Amino acid sequence: MKWIYGKQDFKTLSRGQENCYLLTNGLGGFSSLTMTGSVTRNDHALLMACTKAPNHRYNLIHRLKEEIRIGEEKQILSTQEFADGTKEEGYQHLSAFSFEDTPVWRWETKGVRIRKELGMAQLENTVAVVYEMKNQSLFDAELVVTPFLQFVRKGEDLTEEQVFERKGNTVSSDGLTLYFETDGEILPEEQTETYYYSYDACDGRRESGTAKAVLKIRMQVPAGERRTLSIVCSMEQGRNDAQAVIAETKKYRKALEEKAGFADPMAKVLVKSAAQFVADRESTGGKTILAGFPFFEDWGRDTMIALPGVCISTGQYETAKEILRTFAANERDGLMPNLFPEGKNEPRYNTVDAALLFINCVYLYYQASGDMDFVKEVWPVMERIITKYREGTRHGIRMEEDGLIRAGEGLDQVTWMDVRVGEILPTPRHGKPVEINAYWYNALRIMEIFASELGLEYTGYGVLADRTRTSFREQFWNEERGCLKDLVSGTKADMQIRCNQIWAVSMPFTMLEKDQERQVVRTVYEKLYTPYGLRTLEEGDEEFHPFYGGEMIERDLAYHQGTVWTFPLGAYYLAYLKVCGYSEEAKEEVKEQLEVMESAMREGCIGQLPEIYDGGNPSSSKGCFAQAWSVGEILRVYEAVK
Repeated sequence: MKWIYGKQDFKTLSRGQENCYLLTNGLGGFSSLTMTGSVTRNDHALLMACTKAPNHRYNLIHRLKEEIRIGEEKQILSTQEFADGTKEEGYQHLSAFSFEDTPVWRWETKGVRIRKELGMAQLENTVAVVYEMKNQSLFDAELVVTPFLQFVRKGEDLTEEQVFERKGNTVSSDGLTLYFETDGEILPEEQTETYYYSYDACDGRRESGTAKAVLKIRMQVPAGERRTLSIVCSMEQGRNDAQAVIAETKKYRKALEEKAGFADPMAKVLVKSAAQFVADRESTGGKTILAGFPFFEDWGRDTMIALPGVCISTGQYETAKEILRTFAANERDGLMPNLFPEGKNEPRYNTVDAALLFINCVYLYYQASGDMDFVKEVWPVMERIITKYREGTRHGIRMEEDGLIRAGEGLDQVTWMDVRVGEILPTPRHGKPVEINAYWYNALRIMEIFASELGLEYTGYGVLADRTRTSFREQFWNEERGCLKDLVSGTKADMQIRCNQIWAVSMPFTMLEKDQERQVVRTVYEKLYTPYGLRTLEEGDEEFHPFYGGEMIERDLAYHQGTVWTFPLGAYYLAYLKVCGYSEEAKEEVKEQLEVMESAMREGCIGQLPEIYDGGNPSSSKGCFAQAWSVGEILRVYEAVK
C-alpha cells in the first residue's frame, strides 16, 4: 500500500507537521521526520544512530536544510519552526509526499522539479538521500543541502561547549564520527539553529533544541538538464552508494511482506511495520522487541504481548524462538525480566504478567511451527514459573489456597497499568487482577498439554486449573453488570469496568461459560469500545479522564483512567470472533470494522499504529507514534480472518 499526501494534506504548516515517517535499522536506530521534513520533537532525526544496540542512541543529523537558486532567485524547500518564531515554509512548494517502502518528497517551483528519496541500511548506522533535479527553466540552478548536527544522546540538547571537527567529508564530536559520501560539492558552513518542538511543547516536554552545521553540499544543474545528487551519511567508512542503500531498504521490506503471506493491503503494511520493532540486543547477544518509537526501549511485558503478532503471525519463527530463548536464559525466581541490563545493571523483574505470557508465547510458537524440541528446551523454565507462582516470589506474587494469583505490594506496580506518580498509584491493582488470573489459567492448561505431549507422568496441572476456574467464576463474575470485576481486592476498584477483562475471553484457554463470555464482549463493546482501541475505564466512572496531555503528572494520572489504548482492541476482536463461533458473518463484520485502521495508519506515523488516544474523543494519536503491541495485536486479528 502506497500512502500519498498532496497539497491539501499540508495546506498549513501545522497540517504538514501532523504526520511523520519511520525507518529503522535493526539496531535501535531510526530515521523519522515529518512529511514536510521538519523536526517537531527533540527525538526526530534524519539519523538517530545506535552505538550499542538497542538503547545507546545518538541524534547525529537532526534535520536537513534544503534550498535552491534558480538564476538569481533563492527559494527554501525545507520546512521548520524556530524558537524565535521564524519559519521556513518550503512546504508551499511541496507538491506531494508518499511512503511505501521509502519516503519520497516532490517539489515543483519556477520550472524546476525536485524528487527526494531516503533509505536506511539494516544493521548499520547509515542513511542515504538521493535528489533528482530536472531544470526546465531558462536559468541555471543549484541545490544546496545543509545537514544540521547534534551528536548528543537521544533526548539531550547540544551545549555551547560542544565542538565539531571537520576534515574533508568527515565530522567528529564527543567521540563520534560521521562520514558524508556524496557526488556533490562539499563546502564549509557555519550555522547554528534553535528549533521549536511543537509536539513536545504540548506535552510539557522540552520545547526547544539546538543543532549546528559545519558543511553543506551543492549540486549545480544547467538550464534544460537533469542531474542527481546522492548523499550517504554513515558511521561506516566507505558506504558511498546511496542508490544501493535505498534499493536494499525496498528489498528488505518486500521480503518481509512476501514471507508473511497476507493478502489484505493493510495487513501487508503492518507486517513491515512490525519488523521495525525487532532489534539486536548487544548485552544478551540476541534479538529483542522495542516497545515503541520514539520513546520506549525493550520491556519484558511488552515483548510477550507483541511477539505473537510481530513474529509468529508474520512467519518470523526463528526470530520468535531467539527472543524466547533470551528470556528463558534470564528467568529468575519464576519471573521474566521487565527491563534488561545495561552495563553492570541487573535486570528488573517488576512484572507479574511477562512470565505467564512467556508460556503462552511458547504455546503459540509451537502451534505455528510444530517445534517440540524448543518446548523441551524451555520446559524446565516453564516448570519453575509455575512452581514459583504457587510458592510465592517477588513483589507479592503468589497463589492463594483458592488457586488464584495475588500480586502487588507497597508501591510496586506489576501489571501493565503500572503508573506511579511519587507516592501515588493511580491504578494500584494490588490483589487478584482479572487478566493475570486469566493468564494463569491459560498457562496451566498449556502446561497440561505440554506434559502430555512430552509423555510425562501425572503433574497436577489440570487439577489445579480446575480449582482456579471454579474460584474465578465465583469471585470475579459481576452478575449485575454482566461482566467481570477488574480486581478482587476488597476495594472500590474491584467494580470498575476496565478493558482487562477482555483477555479472560480472548486467551487460548478460558474459564467462563459461553453465555458469560458473550456478556463480557457485549459489555466491553458498550462501555469501552472505540474504532481505534479500548478505553481503560468506562466514561461513567468518576475517575474517568477524557483527555491525555499536559505536564507528565497530568499525563500519568490519565494514562490508564480512560485513555484509549490500541493494543486491547486486538483481544476484543479475537474475543468477538470466538463468541460468534468464527462465523463468516462475524469475520466480515470484523473486516469492515478494521477498515477504519487505514485512517489510523495514515495519521501520526505513516503505516504504523500508535500507543494511545484520548479517552473522550479518540481522533489524534498520542504517546508513542509507533507501538509494537498495537501493531502485533491487530496483525493477529488479520491472521484470524485471513
